[in-house]
Amino acid sequence: MNNDNKKNNQPVLSHLDSDGDITMVDVSGKTASTREAHAVGQVVFPADIYTQIKDADGMTKKGSITQTAHIAGIMAAKRTHDLIPLCHPLPLDKISLSFAYDDDQNSITVTAAVKVTHKTGVEMEALTAVSVACLTIYDMTKAISHDIVIDNIHLLKKTGGKSDYQHG
Repeated sequence: MNNDNKKNNQPVLSHLDSDGDITMVDVSGKTASTREAHAVGQVVFPADIYTQIKDADGMTKKGSITQTAHIAGIMAAKRTHDLIPLCHPLPLDKISLSFAYDDDQNSITVTAAVKVTHKTGVEMEALTAVSVACLTIYDMTKAISHDIVIDNIHLLKKTGGKSDYQHG
């Protein structure tokens, strides 16, 4: 079953079998194809803290917040199946992250792109990469302030598989 199937005109959740029991999605009958997902999130700082971080080019006593978050995001994407119970382990072909300072929002925007050639998509890997990268930035800067908000983590787009998706 997948989300495109409907039962009694309701979407069917892919991780539930016909009896309502938890199950890992069976992808054995699917064809491997190139699949890609992009996700985004923000770490929002108080204005004075944002200025301090940007003026220091993201360097703290712990090191570069974006370089550390970059590594953490890649590691997280590769280990998504260990963190989210019903995710398939995937041989990821590409993981990339980018970090952008946003002066209007006093934030750092984190974007991740993940690619695989497989029978299932990489949305969770992209979202996990962004989430852990944002958490790492929080960890690297919490000594300066705890008034930091991780916000608006979401899937931007996915391609491959049965259908493509584009946010908004």
